[in-house]
Amino acid sequence: MRLRHIEVFNAIMLTGSVSAAARLINITQPAVSRTLQHAELQLGFALFQRIKGRLTPTTEALTLYPHIEQLFAQLDEVQRLATNLRTASVAGELRILTVLALSYEVLPRALKVFREQHPAVAVTVESLHSPQIMSALLLQQADVGFAFSPAVHPSLVQESLADSRMVCIAPKGMLPRALVRNGSVALHDLVELPVVGLDSRDPVGTSLSQACRQAGVGFHQAVVTVQTYHAALAMAHHGLGVALVDGCTAGSADPDKVDVLALEPHIPVPIRALRLAGRPDSVAVRGITRCMQQAIQSLSL
Repeated sequence: MRLRHIEVFNAIMLTGSVSAAARLINITQPAVSRTLQHAELQLGFALFQRIKGRLTPTTEALTLYPHIEQLFAQLDEVQRLATNLRTASVAGELRILTVLALSYEVLPRALKVFREQHPAVAVTVESLHSPQIMSALLLQQADVGFAFSPAVHPSLVQESLADSRMVCIAPKGMLPRALVRNGSVALHDLVELPVVGLDSRDPVGTSLSQACRQAGVGFHQAVVTVQTYHAALAMAHHGLGVALVDGCTAGSADPDKVDVLALEPHIPVPIRALRLAGRPDSVAVRGITRCMQQAIQSLSL
């Protein structure tokens, strides 16, 4: 079937008559009839039967129609994309991947500003671990990823957005008042306290483990080991132990339940935007990257 045959067939299925189909697609009634006859001759079977003055689709037509509907849905998507490209000068969809720690405070702030600037862009967000983010970018399943880990594949490029740092989040009353007033705590100050452990395979957990080895510090009272920083934060909120997390996660801490202190020695947590190499950035990708950087700066991380 040619595209004109499909258009006429769809119009008749929607309206139930040749005259109504002609009005729908803005051509003459004889033109609809000729096109339908030509389509049926080409196919080798009838698409409609005239019963009591109305066109009734044949079994073959009913079998074809779901595929025709799918085709027109795809054509509508193309039209919407073309409209977005013309009116917004950006891709009509932005697919973002992020580590969970950035999805609670940083990304929502960034998206609020981004949506004001690009209201026509449809945004999807998925929170994954860093290796999953890199795999999805390589498979072109997303446009941009935000993570702490460096790009380890030559087909990925990275842009440094900011340098956060590890902080200490302690349940109220767990740390001596002098430390709280000082605003910072050293690793060796936590040795005798219950500590929420981070998975050593995590990039931030790896940095923490390395800093502990260099300082000759071991946490013997690790009450529980978690895989996400917000899980560690939740444990601290409920008084289970001290959580050592990144500054982005610390932005969600409840000051009525916990004390947030700088951690010494300084353990950097770089925040990076990851993209596929050799692929030009869209206006949307550049926009959300800029908004992420501004959101991080607003949180003073």
